[in-house]
Amino acid sequence: MARSRFLLLMVPAASLAACAVGPTYRPASSGALGVPDQFSVAADARAQEDLSTWWTRFDDPLLTRLIEQARADNLDVAQAVSRLRQAHEGLIQSRAQWLPQVSGSAGYSRSIDVAGANTVTLPDGTVTTISRNSGDSFSVGGNVSYQLGLFGEVGRAVAASRAQYEGAGYDYATVLISTEAEIARNYVLARGYQAQLANARQSLAIQDDNLEIAGFRVQAGLVSSLDQEQARAARAQTAASVPGIEQSYSQAVARLGVLTGQAPGALRAEMEAVKPIPVAASDVAIGIPADTLRQRPDVRAAERSLAASVEQIGIAKAQLYPGLSIGGSMSSNSTSIGNLFDMISGQLFANLAQTIFDGGRLRSQVRSNEAGAEAAFAAYKGTVLTSLEDIENAVVAMNTAKERAAQYAIALDAANNSAILSRSQYRAGLTDFTTLNTAESQLLSARNGLTQAKADQATALIQLYLALGGGWDSTTVPTAPDTPATFQPAEEQ
Repeated sequence: MARSRFLLLMVPAASLAACAVGPTYRPASSGALGVPDQFSVAADARAQEDLSTWWTRFDDPLLTRLIEQARADNLDVAQAVSRLRQAHEGLIQSRAQWLPQVSGSAGYSRSIDVAGANTVTLPDGTVTTISRNSGDSFSVGGNVSYQLGLFGEVGRAVAASRAQYEGAGYDYATVLISTEAEIARNYVLARGYQAQLANARQSLAIQDDNLEIAGFRVQAGLVSSLDQEQARAARAQTAASVPGIEQSYSQAVARLGVLTGQAPGALRAEMEAVKPIPVAASDVAIGIPADTLRQRPDVRAAERSLAASVEQIGIAKAQLYPGLSIGGSMSSNSTSIGNLFDMISGQLFANLAQTIFDGGRLRSQVRSNEAGAEAAFAAYKGTVLTSLEDIENAVVAMNTAKERAAQYAIALDAANNSAILSRSQYRAGLTDFTTLNTAESQLLSARNGLTQAKADQATALIQLYLALGGGWDSTTVPTAPDTPATFQPAEEQ
C-alpha cells in the first residue's frame, strides 16, 4: 500500500519536472560568430581531406614513431585523459540525481536485567553478580528519499555535466594534436640544425684552405699579411657559430625526449644520424571556413563550455521556485530473527520548501550565471576567430616559405658559382682576398637561407595541419578510456 502511494505521488511530480525554467540552449549560427563564407587568402577550397595521421605524409619512419610514442606516453596527454575521466565521473554523479536514494540499517542488542540477581563470592574473594533475566532484540529498516526537480534543475544539471564531459573530450583532443605538432616542429628544428652544422663545417673546410693559401702568398711576398688576418677572422667567425647551433640542436632533441615521456637525453643516440629536413606535399585542401571549424577540437570544446554555462542559468533559476522532496521508511523489531518480519511499520512523507527571503542571493546567482554565459559566448566567438586567423596565417606562411626556398635555391647556385670563380682567381692572383671573403660569406648565407626556408616550409605545413584540426577523428566525441588509472595511492602509515 505504501509503495502504491509513493508511485502515485511520483507521477504528477514527474510531469511537473518537464516545466523547466531558464533559456533553452541552441548553437550559435555562423553569422553570429562572425564566420565568413570564404577565407581572405588564396586557399584550396576543396572539401577537407582526412588529416587524422598527417605526419605519415612526411614519409619519415622515425618521426612517425616519435609521434605515436608521444600519443601514448606524453604527460600532458596523460593529464588530459585524467581530466576526461574526472568529467565522466561528474556526469555519472549528475545522472544519479534522477534516482532515489535508498539506505538500510540493521541492529542487534542484548539486554541484561540485574534485578534479583544472585551474588556469588569466588574462591579468590572476588564478588560477582550473575543475571537471571536477559533478552535479545533485532531490528531492520530502510529509508527512501527523492528530490524531485519540479522546474528542470535535475535535467539541466545532467545536460551541463554532459556538455562538460564532451568538452573535456575535446580538450583532450586539443592537447593531443598540439603534442603531435610540437613533436613534428622540434623534429624539423633538429634536422634543420643538423643541416646548418653541415653548412658551417663545409665552410670551415674551405676557409681552412683559404687561410693556408693566404699564408703561402704572404710568405711568397705576393700579398700583405692583411689577407691572412682576414682569412683567420672569417674562419673564427664561422667557427663561433657552431657552438650556438649545437646548443639549439641539443635543446630540440631534449625537448623531443620530454615530449615522448622520457628523459631529455633519451633520444640523443637515435637522433645523431644526420637526416634531411622532412618534406611533404603542400597542396592541402582547406575547405570553407564553416566546415573547417568543425574539425577543430578547441572550437567544439568552447561550444560545449557555452552549452554548460547556459544550462547553469536554468539550474539557478529553478532555485527560485519551490522544491519538493518525498520519501518513506519501513522498520521492524523483534526479539528473535524468525519473527523479525511478522510486523512491519512504515511511513510516507512529502516536503515542499520555498525560499522566502535570502537577501537577494538566489537572484544574484542567476545574474552571475547569465554573465558567465555571456563570457562563455565571447570566449567561443574568440576561439572561432582565432582559429580562422591560425589557418590563414599558416597558409600565408607556407606559401611565403615556398617562395623563399625557390629564391634561395637560385641564390645558392649563383653564390656557389661566384665562390668557385673567386677562389680560382685568388689562387691565380687575379683578385684580392676581400672579394673571395665576400663570395664565401654569400655562399654560407645562401646555404643557411635555403636550409631555413625548407625548415620554415615544413613547420608552416605542420602548423596548417594543426590549424585544420588534424590529428584526431573529428567524426566522434572523445570518451574516457576504459583502462584503469595507473596512479596508486601511498599506503597509510
